[in-house]
Amino acid sequence: MNTNTKTNCLVPVTDFFQLKEKVLHWVNRYSTFCFLDNQQYNIAPHKMECLIGAGVRQFVKASAGENALAQLSTMVNDARKSSSWLFGHLGYDLKNEIENLTTSNPDETGFDDLYFFIPEVVIRINEDELWIEAANAFEIASEIESIELKSSNFSNAVTFTGRLTKEAYIQKITLFKQHILRGDCYEINFCQEFFASNVAISPIQVFQKLSAISPNPFAALYKYDNKWLICASPERFLTKQGSKIFSQPIKGTSKRDMVCKANDVANKDWLRNSSKDRSENVMVVDLVRNDLSKICEEGSVKVDELFGIYSFPQVHQMISTVSGTLKRKIEFTEIIKACFPMGSMTGAPKKKVMELIEKYETGKRGIFSGALGYINPSGDFDFNVVIRSMMYNEASGYLSYQVGSGITHYSNAAAEWDECMMKAEAIKKVFQ
Repeated sequence: MNTNTKTNCLVPVTDFFQLKEKVLHWVNRYSTFCFLDNQQYNIAPHKMECLIGAGVRQFVKASAGENALAQLSTMVNDARKSSSWLFGHLGYDLKNEIENLTTSNPDETGFDDLYFFIPEVVIRINEDELWIEAANAFEIASEIESIELKSSNFSNAVTFTGRLTKEAYIQKITLFKQHILRGDCYEINFCQEFFASNVAISPIQVFQKLSAISPNPFAALYKYDNKWLICASPERFLTKQGSKIFSQPIKGTSKRDMVCKANDVANKDWLRNSSKDRSENVMVVDLVRNDLSKICEEGSVKVDELFGIYSFPQVHQMISTVSGTLKRKIEFTEIIKACFPMGSMTGAPKKKVMELIEKYETGKRGIFSGALGYINPSGDFDFNVVIRSMMYNEASGYLSYQVGSGITHYSNAAAEWDECMMKAEAIKKVFQ
């Protein structure tokens, strides 16, 4: 059969969770796949429960400075002409192509600044049905159904080392506050890395355990060229539905207390009323509004929800929603140039804080604080913010995660450190 000839297969679902696990094991036969899992959240605008692209018919891979976005634009147009899906990621250092910036920090994870692929197989799962688009869709459905799931003991014990001590971290926060007092910036997102070398893990097992500990609406397991992203993100970067575009930045975090309901409610109320978190959130909302105004019809950009409080297994988060109506004939890469990197992972003003991030962070962010997602055949798309994630280079055995927080004039350095540790709790639990 011609591999470019696509057929569709629709199968009723009897055991949704078992089916997801079977599909996860089935796609591991491919050297490249992207498994996007909503994990039964219903944060509007809701798209679909689980979407997978596997195998490569065509791809683009580039570094910033190699006309990466121009190459992506060509790929997007090719996909539209052939009514194909696209899956892939935008690395943080695409900033160097969007702005006049450079990067010299070391990079151990090895993710490219940009990688997108047109898959051989597209699978969608919801609570009622399994949908497969592929040359051999019915054969794939049979293979998935025949997979026998076996229980396995998780035995990956990994010890991570931080690039910064707590004392060195606090010293850097002091320097950031001096920049803020001088008027260089208003808010800056500062991240730090924890890593382990020469480790061998089962990324699928790690993803499954992370998902069990901390299910999140923009979770993903992503693999290409022996590089893995194991992601439990709660944050959406951008989504497009027809002419409408939405962004949902997160700024503001408080700890869950799953033992004492009264404490948990108190933590949630504290976040709702925190002047520091509200000021951070509104600064990022203003930044997003400014970004969207470059690509949207005049007067159409609005704040649909300000300071919304959403609860996840590990933390409460303050999330706002900003939307707009896109100008006609706006290309995907024009949207990215206007909005990337996302304000929640940079700060304000964006270019200046990206210069400071480069100066004070100890390593390259890579795919972390970038975006992972898909573009469908009609041109609609959905991308997350790559946070609460592990990056694993299978070839070198390098495993790392990064955590950060927003620094303002009102920040308490020790409290910011504690917030970083809180955000890393789910990842650390995976390996305990």
